[in-house]
Amino acid sequence: QVQLVESGGGLVQAGGSLKLSCAASLSIFSINAMGWYRQAPSKQRELVARFTSGGSTYYADSVKGRFTISRDNAKNTVYLQMNSLKPEDTAVYYCYVRNFDYSDNWGQGTQVTVSS
Repeated sequence: QVQLVESGGGLVQAGGSLKLSCAASLSIFSINAMGWYRQAPSKQRELVARFTSGGSTYYADSVKGRFTISRDNAKNTVYLQMNSLKPEDTAVYYCYVRNFDYSDNWGQGTQVTVSS
């Protein structure tokens, strides 16, 4: 069972930046995919960005050009750099891992609030 510890959320004004971190309890190389979902009030959880073990990355259309997912393999940590933040980016952001048996593990979530 992978343990995920998130950090980096907070309150920021529109146009500002935040960087989220997610530290995994095991090697990123033993993970099928890793990334970030978010859930705004009264909305479904949506995939924001992820990378796969094959090296491909995915970004939701709503964040392309503004968000960047990256990783530090030595630290088993994934980051989400969020620039040009908008009020509609306000949500709880969840780090997740998809294992090779297609089971998922989730972080505790971190709140991102963007004020207008």
